[in-house]
Amino acid sequence: MKALRLTADVCVIGAGAGGAVVAAELAEGGADVVVLEQGPRHDEAAFTAHPPQMLARLYRDGGQTVTLGTPPILLPLGRGLGGTTLVNSGTCFRTPPHVLARWEREFGLDGLGEQALAPAFARVEQALSVAEVTPELAGRNAAVARRGAEALGWSHGYLHRNARGCSGSGVCAFGCPTGAKQHTGITYVPRAQAAGARIVTGADVRRIVVAGRRACGVEARVSGAAAGASGPRVGAEAAGGASRRLLVDAPHVVVATGTIHTPLLLGRSDLGAGSGQLGRNLSLHPATAAFALMDEVVDMARGVPQSFFVDEFAAEGILFEGVAGPPSYAAASLPLSGARHAEAMARYRNLAQFGLMVSDSSRGRVRSIGGRPLIRYDLCDADVAKVRSGLERMRQLFEAAGAREVYLPLPPDVEPHAARPRDLKLMAFHPLGTARAHADARHGVVDGDLALHGVEGVHVADGSVVPSALGVNPQLTIMALATRLAFGLLDRAVPTTAEEEAACRS
Repeated sequence: MKALRLTADVCVIGAGAGGAVVAAELAEGGADVVVLEQGPRHDEAAFTAHPPQMLARLYRDGGQTVTLGTPPILLPLGRGLGGTTLVNSGTCFRTPPHVLARWEREFGLDGLGEQALAPAFARVEQALSVAEVTPELAGRNAAVARRGAEALGWSHGYLHRNARGCSGSGVCAFGCPTGAKQHTGITYVPRAQAAGARIVTGADVRRIVVAGRRACGVEARVSGAAAGASGPRVGAEAAGGASRRLLVDAPHVVVATGTIHTPLLLGRSDLGAGSGQLGRNLSLHPATAAFALMDEVVDMARGVPQSFFVDEFAAEGILFEGVAGPPSYAAASLPLSGARHAEAMARYRNLAQFGLMVSDSSRGRVRSIGGRPLIRYDLCDADVAKVRSGLERMRQLFEAAGAREVYLPLPPDVEPHAARPRDLKLMAFHPLGTARAHADARHGVVDGDLALHGVEGVHVADGSVVPSALGVNPQLTIMALATRLAFGLLDRAVPTTAEEEAACRS
C-alpha cells in the first residue's frame, strides 16, 4: 500500500503538556504545523468517573506502568490528546527560583532565570485560567490538613490549579467530566487546529528522518480510521484495521513524547546519544499517601482532591499535598487488610487522606527492550530518609487535626524510622530528565534552547529536558519551556502581559 505523505514547516510529535503548547504557538505564529499523537481524542461525555474503565481508556498500560528497582514504583502516564494533563490534578507551580539558579550554575543554562521565564509562565497561566483554589471548593479533606498545619504552626496554603468553573467532582485522575480542568487537549489543541495545524491521532512514530545531520521529516504508521482512504484524517481515531505508512516532510521536528518515551524515539532514530546521557538522569518525585480516621464526616472525594499543600519542610525536599478519591480508589490504596480494612472502609465518609512527595536525588534510567521502555530506578538512602521523615510528620499532621487513628502506608508493626526501601509503597507522577538540557554537548542531550546536540532541526519539548528534580509539580515548567521554545523557533520574544494588553488595545 502506498505511503501517505504530508508536508509541513514543523512536525510536532506528541500533544501533551509540551507538544500541544508548541503546536498552538507555532500555528498561531504563522507556521504550517502537523501534530502526530499516538493516543486518541477523548470525548468528555464518555468520562464515567469509574476508575477501572477510565484507567483503561486514559492511561498507558491501563495505569500500570511500573519501575524496576527497590522499591518498585507505580508510574501512571496519560495517553491521548492532552497527555498526562488529561489525568493529573491540575496543580500549577512555577519553577522554584533556587532550581533555576542551579540550572544556570551547574548546567550552564543561561537565559532561564526567574525574570527571563516570567512572561512564558504568565502566558501559560492565562491560557489555562490558573487560580488559587477556594476553601469552599477544597472541601473537608483539605480542612482536616489545614487544621493540623495550623495547630502545629506549619507553613501551608491553597494550591493554584488550571481549572475554570470547577464544581469539585473529585475525579481529576479519571478525566474531568465537566470540562472544568483546562488540560491541553481542550485548550492548546483547539487553538492549534483553529490556526491551521493538522492533528493526526493514532500515529505511531517510528523514527525521525535525518539527512546530512539535519532533520528532514518523520516516519510513522497510522491505523484504522486515522489512515483514511486517501490520506491521514485530521483528528481521526485509531480503531484497528490495517495500518499505513505515513511520511511527514518537515525541516523542523519537535519531540514531545514524554520523559519515558522520548529517549526511545531518539534512540530508534540514532540521535541524542553523543553525550551518553540519553535515557539517564531520571528523577521521579516519589510520592505516597496516608489515611486518618476522623470523628467528623469528611467525604474526601467531594471537592478538589489536590487543593491544599504544606511546605514547612520544602527545604528538606518534602512537600505535602492533598490527595483523595472515590471509595473504589481509596479501597485499593488503604494500607490495611482483612477485617481492619473492611471496618475502615465501612467508615469511608470519616476517612481523610493526604499525600507527600520527596524531591529526589536518586537517578534512574530508561532503556528500550523490544521497543518498550524498561525503567530502572532505585531509591537512594537519602531519599529513603526523606520518605521516613515525611511519614512521621504526616502522622503528626493528622494527630494535630484530631485523628482517631492514622494509617501509614507501611507493613504492620513497621514504624517510619525503621522502614526499609522494600517496605515503602510509592507512586510517582512527575518523571523528568532523560534527555536533559546542558550547555555542554558532552554532558547533555539538548542545549539551553532545547535543540538536540549534534543535529540541526530537532528540538525536545517535554519533561525529559528538565535537568534536575523540581520539588514541585512540573506541568507549568514544561509548558513555560515549550512556550519559550515555540517563540524561539518563530524568532520572537515571548510577549509580556503588558505587551499583550497594548496589542489588544491597538
